[in-house]
Amino acid sequence: MDFMEVNTNILANSPVEKKWRSGTQPLLPVKIDTSNTPDGYTIYPYHTLGAGQINNGYTSLAGWIRKHTQVVIDGYVGVFWDETEQYLAEEFKKLNLRVNWVRTATYLKTPSVIQNLLAPFLGTENSVWGSRCTLELADLYEFKYKEVPGTNYDLTVFIGPGAALMNASAPVVYLDLPKNELQLRMRTGSINNLGADATDAAAEMYKRFYFVDWVLLNTHKKNILHRMAVIGDAQHKHTLNWSLGSNLLDGLKKIGSHVFRVRPWFEPGAWGGHWMKDRINGLSQEEINYAWSFELIVPENGILFESDGLLLEVSFDFLMFSQREAVMGKHAGLFKDEFPIRFDFLDTWQGGNLSIQCHPSLSYIQKEFGETITQDETYYILDCQDNARVYLGFQDTIDPEQFRNELEMSRDEKIPVDIERHVQAHQAQKHDLFLIPNGTVHSAGAGNMVLEISATPYIFTFKMYDWLRLGLDGEPRAINIEHAFNNLRFDRKGSTVKEELISKPAILKQGSDWQLVHVPTHAAHFYDVHRLEFDTGIPVETGNVCHVLMLVEGSKVAVVNADGSEQVFQYAETFVIPAAANNYTLVNKGSGRAKVVKAFVKDNANDILQGSH
Repeated sequence: MDFMEVNTNILANSPVEKKWRSGTQPLLPVKIDTSNTPDGYTIYPYHTLGAGQINNGYTSLAGWIRKHTQVVIDGYVGVFWDETEQYLAEEFKKLNLRVNWVRTATYLKTPSVIQNLLAPFLGTENSVWGSRCTLELADLYEFKYKEVPGTNYDLTVFIGPGAALMNASAPVVYLDLPKNELQLRMRTGSINNLGADATDAAAEMYKRFYFVDWVLLNTHKKNILHRMAVIGDAQHKHTLNWSLGSNLLDGLKKIGSHVFRVRPWFEPGAWGGHWMKDRINGLSQEEINYAWSFELIVPENGILFESDGLLLEVSFDFLMFSQREAVMGKHAGLFKDEFPIRFDFLDTWQGGNLSIQCHPSLSYIQKEFGETITQDETYYILDCQDNARVYLGFQDTIDPEQFRNELEMSRDEKIPVDIERHVQAHQAQKHDLFLIPNGTVHSAGAGNMVLEISATPYIFTFKMYDWLRLGLDGEPRAINIEHAFNNLRFDRKGSTVKEELISKPAILKQGSDWQLVHVPTHAAHFYDVHRLEFDTGIPVETGNVCHVLMLVEGSKVAVVNADGSEQVFQYAETFVIPAAANNYTLVNKGSGRAKVVKAFVKDNANDILQGSH
């Protein structure tokens, strides 16, 4: 998997949006027509809260705030805080309120001091990776605010990231920002990192967001969740949708025991293809291609709620912070607030090859980058063109020293490498599962539509060879030969590759019109894969384990929950059944046999992770 490019490319901008947001994909609609639900994959999956649960605009928010004498407006980096204050100030003026604005930005330590504090977590300037920050949000501030005695205000508003640290009792209005919109703002330079006074190159900004800003702000978000009286969605520049925190938490509780789908988002890339562009309605046709869909990469996905057609998006971590026991069941203690499984699409249909790459061992990712689990992957072939291939494992004749010499010469002198002299290429067929435990050399070749079923980490890709091409920004893409050779498993070669790294499906159970197929993963993977194949329907027990599913053949299926409620999912949509659902039934709503892939954490996951050291 090769994600770092998606977060560093500067994409083409339309003239209207150039100042604050990049890309061609439109913003999430503020309001949608819920009476019109066409068949086919939807890019805006939502969960209904009921009537009257979401409000729109700064006028309504100001009306709620005016009921208080002190209010905290806290939230995420990347929110347009100056504009938020401006719009609210205009509303307060209409209400004849005298307002004392207390801005957290005033109390930030100087950018140079903050930079020195954060330097140990940011690696070297030109490195792609840092390590997970171990500081707290308060370490970036010097809070010395004291209200001036005798000052006559109707309302005091503490505003900005970390504002709840300045007042422990006032109600909190929390403004969230989806990670995709944060990055679109980042790429135009319309926002800065937390505590920075200038924008860096996009790669440096993303690195600091990932390893520092998001870590500190997510911990802070969890710490103040119980104080959030209002939760708002700040992805629109001139308006916002908001809900009472209690209503939103009720919505999270409901989906935490039923079924949910996160909002996917889509990105072009140097090797990107056209499968998604040609088949998924609502995607901008102006993009050159689509390389990725973040189907369920929960550090960056959001969850959409709806009321009266109004949409409100919150980050996935709200669900884990409030419902992790319900979602993860018996594995909640093992993974804590981390959701361990990710689904994403790698689209090389009429595209190019991914880089030749590998991922770090568990001990390496923990020591070097501060992560808790590593990037163990599989490639499920959702669709493929004729002669599509997957590069996986070494040739039996591999000479590590010669391989490294050729890679370094290619990097330094732009000389092509005959990859198949060193790495095996396997013919891809629909429904194949290729196994990629950490340290395994691999790449998805051109002509594939890959469903990548993996452990959650997603940016730790050590590229060794990238076919001498440039990124979409016209710059060479980073090559990480040293990291790769610290992790490559050269024993995964020859006949061992087909024996151990290409899954061999077997029927576990079957009935008159259904069968349960085990599509086994590698012994080093802490998750496993089943495929449920049925003509009419099939009942499923969760066994107190979370299930991640996708319809990989057929047009649509319904999930019938234990309480009788039903939700329909279309071909290629990812959906999640929390452990607390206990049982559900999959019902085929299309013609022909339906096939649903199900990924789940193995019962011996703890032993596997302990043994990975």
